[in-house]
Amino acid sequence: MNVEFIEALDQLAKEKGIDKDTLLEAIEAALISAYKRNFNSAPNVRVEIGRETGEVHVFARKEVVEVPSDTRLEISLDAALDISAAYQIGDVVEIEVTPRDFGRIAAQTAKQVVTQRIREAERSIVYHKYVDREDDIVTGVIQRQDARAAYVDLGQTEAVLPLSEQMPTDKFKMGDRIKAYITRVERTTKGPQIVLSRTHPGLLKRLFELEVPEIYEGVIEIKGVSREAGYRSKIAVHSKNPDVDPIGACVGARGMRVQSVVTELGGEKVDIIKWSEEPEEFVAHSLSPAKVSSVQILDEERIARAIVPDYQLSLAIGKEGQNARLAAKLTGWKIDIKSETQAAELGMFGRIDFEEDTEEEEDVGTLSVDWLNEP
Repeated sequence: MNVEFIEALDQLAKEKGIDKDTLLEAIEAALISAYKRNFNSAPNVRVEIGRETGEVHVFARKEVVEVPSDTRLEISLDAALDISAAYQIGDVVEIEVTPRDFGRIAAQTAKQVVTQRIREAERSIVYHKYVDREDDIVTGVIQRQDARAAYVDLGQTEAVLPLSEQMPTDKFKMGDRIKAYITRVERTTKGPQIVLSRTHPGLLKRLFELEVPEIYEGVIEIKGVSREAGYRSKIAVHSKNPDVDPIGACVGARGMRVQSVVTELGGEKVDIIKWSEEPEEFVAHSLSPAKVSSVQILDEERIARAIVPDYQLSLAIGKEGQNARLAAKLTGWKIDIKSETQAAELGMFGRIDFEEDTEEEEDVGTLSVDWLNEP
């Protein structure tokens, strides 16, 4: 090794972000092992690489004794005094033992160490880049698939999209470009493992952040998301600016914004709900696209009783209870849905006309709501 080797290390340190001294120390440690392996040496050697010249020197470290019992580890006092009159019993003497052909071994070892450290550094860079992006969205290209997962090329590394995290409607082909949500980043012996999801509610949230500038800017806040991936989702939004309609902003002109999200999710239906701090109103909104006559909140049981017109009952419940289930997840309330006829038969409470609410009816616990049809 020579000056050109040191210059090459300087260049690598700049390009890969590897500390030069750390790299040289690793090479020195590897050269000790190489020396012992090739020259059957005792474990008392030290390797030094010139930081400016790149020259490699091997030193045997021997303890000064009166009469050595093992000449590989010890040196007599007389022999030590021939080197320097300052040596005494118990001192350690370093004697250069660099083999004549050690340069070739050193070059091979250095190459292996540098290659390994570069790989480790690159893996570390990738890990730190993506560990800070957990709970974020990434775009990648489907590289390959097997029975357990799809593997997504993110550019610098490959991520895994397990079969359990794929939507039922996902049908990937090689080269397909997809968006996915990073759920976990872990260190492994083979480098960082990045686990993706297409079913996580966070994906829907991040997609809206990408499509709706008002959300990214903080004008509109996403208050909650409930999702049955591939089929239907509900997202509750709130505007901090009274002049900005949160639902209209998320839908976009001619529905372009919400349609972009729906397209990315393979046609998954998305209900955009106006959030309210009043639980009665929020529960009523959450059952969209069904219209609700009234809502009664039972705080102790954490139950919300929703009464809907008879012809709206099946729509409120949804196919196999999906709409009611998503509304319950979104609001955090267990929702008991009854038709007006059922409510009257049970003597729960009568029908209330939202459009004619009066001050006398305030204690009934019902609120007017604005509805949005499905996009």
